[in-house]
Amino acid sequence: MRLVKIETFANEFVGFVRVTDEAGHTGWGQVSTYHSDITCEILHRQVAPHVLGVEMIDQDDCFARVFEREHKFPGSYVCRAVGGVETALWDLRGKAEGVPVTVLLGGTPGPLRAYASSMKRDITPEDEVERFRRVRGEQGFTAFKYRIGAECGRGLDEWEGRTEAIIPAITNAFKSEDVSLLADANSCYAPEAAIHYGRMLADHGVTHFEEPCPYWELEQTREVREALAGIDIDVTGGEQDCWLPVWRRMIEMRAVDIAQPDILYLGGIGRTLEVARMAEKAGMPVTPHCANLGLVTLFTMHLLRAIPNAGKYLEFAIEGLDYYPWQTGLYANDPYRIEDGMATVTDAPGWGVEISPEWLAKSIYKASEVEA
Repeated sequence: MRLVKIETFANEFVGFVRVTDEAGHTGWGQVSTYHSDITCEILHRQVAPHVLGVEMIDQDDCFARVFEREHKFPGSYVCRAVGGVETALWDLRGKAEGVPVTVLLGGTPGPLRAYASSMKRDITPEDEVERFRRVRGEQGFTAFKYRIGAECGRGLDEWEGRTEAIIPAITNAFKSEDVSLLADANSCYAPEAAIHYGRMLADHGVTHFEEPCPYWELEQTREVREALAGIDIDVTGGEQDCWLPVWRRMIEMRAVDIAQPDILYLGGIGRTLEVARMAEKAGMPVTPHCANLGLVTLFTMHLLRAIPNAGKYLEFAIEGLDYYPWQTGLYANDPYRIEDGMATVTDAPGWGVEISPEWLAKSIYKASEVEA
């Protein structure tokens, strides 16, 4: 099988990718969100020349060769661009074989427990409690993640006292209910402060402490994990990391208890499976990062139904158009529905999604192709 055409449809926030093979089969994928128009330009200049017209006997090896040929650019943008083509190829294969992608990965359609993931720090503890209550009533969530500290905050809070207030507020709101609580520091703290807040979180029943230290400081994160090892809280991380040698080191040194790759930051399903296999060998669960309702959450759903070391839940963003205005009108058929706190991977072929023609018509279009 050879790809003969790669098309991108982008704006600043979202970039969809459509691939076509020599037999006329097509599939949809997506580059990672944010600066997606730039990523799509990189796709056409630095990815398409290496994959168009190439016999796809081993697709993982084919994409590995992209990184080898672009070895002077070992960073995030090339990974995000490769992910767009790679995820579209999985959709093409699923549609051609009449099965969902999860089946191609060795999994099955079915349900996944989801946690309601808040992205907001500009929200008071009282308002966060209120909206967690609301989505629990509307969609039945049984797990919730909120934000503490400031993003890459150098130890500072979003405003003074917010973290000390929100931790007990969320716990007290659900103390008589069977729910799971998660917290995300987004690289805020040095180890001493992270350990302090990790103990506070554990005292309030929070069992998942995400990215406590600057993510690039693996030794700091490991220090926190080791200090909190005797209490009931997992230190988690990895969403930002796109380079496999960093993942290998992170897992070998046990910097985290739970690995959290992002499929589109990392470069697609194949590379995420490689991380999942590393984690499985180390006895480590995988709870991927998928913090918006672009296609990354759908990709993650199919992956979680297939890997043996899937974590406890699927991240599911609860932010509406006030926070993610670009999420509006993306799909002709909405792939996301939460019922009784569960998302469902359907038996529709491929990813089971169609992109809105109206959205596509407003996007920046570009194509690369070779003769069939």
